[in-house]
Amino acid sequence: MFKKIFLLYLLILFVIGCSSNNETKVTEDEIKSPEEIYIIANTYFNNKNYELAILEFDRLKKLYPLSNEAIKAELNLGFISYLKLDYDDAILKFERMISKYPSHKDLDYIYYMRAMCNYEQITHHGLDGNFNDLALKNFNEVISRFPNSKYAKDSVQKIVLVKSNQAAKHLEIGRFYLKEKKYTAALNRFKIIVEDYSMTKFTPEALHRMVEAYYEMGMFEESYNTTAVLGHNYPQSKWYEFSYNLVKKIDNEKSFLEKVNKFFN
Repeated sequence: MFKKIFLLYLLILFVIGCSSNNETKVTEDEIKSPEEIYIIANTYFNNKNYELAILEFDRLKKLYPLSNEAIKAELNLGFISYLKLDYDDAILKFERMISKYPSHKDLDYIYYMRAMCNYEQITHHGLDGNFNDLALKNFNEVISRFPNSKYAKDSVQKIVLVKSNQAAKHLEIGRFYLKEKKYTAALNRFKIIVEDYSMTKFTPEALHRMVEAYYEMGMFEESYNTTAVLGHNYPQSKWYEFSYNLVKKIDNEKSFLEKVNKFFN
């Protein structure tokens, strides 16, 4: 009887052992190489199945955190957040990569994508001043750090657009001050556009508004001089025409005053 029980016990241990070995073998078979996991994840990514791509990229990072594929997975995860318009998460991921991999071969792209996350959150020149400033700072970093990068050229173009956005904001505020007869405050805004944002389309109007402000302040000589600058740089602009008509009005007023003075003298 004892022998039967002992044999039964050995049989149970054998079955359990076989089962464990099979489970271990299955588990080992399921673990793919980092290259294989990356191919699977990238296939999901290319097919725009982002949720499954995220699962596979995260799995890759967990199983092989030091592999080259894991680093590429981090970059793709940041780009997926960008595509999903989760800009805060994307910026966090890109900044983490900048900190962790300062010698990454695609570091210029990572800097550029961080800039794009801020740039794409600019929706109106009257709002989002912080995103204007951040995008400008980030694009300038791309240019200064990677002047020969293919992303530097686009960064220059984006900077012009960001500055146009900032110039529009100054112009709007300047117009408001002009309407409220706060001429000095208005002039300060218009001068900022002329001096710091001369590459934007708002410069001709800013010069004309300066002519208006000087005119209202009785500073006719400054009105003449500013009109001359406007005519020299933008002779075909409607704003030059407006300024020219305004200084002609000054001439007519001066002529009338001269006649009045002669009559009384």
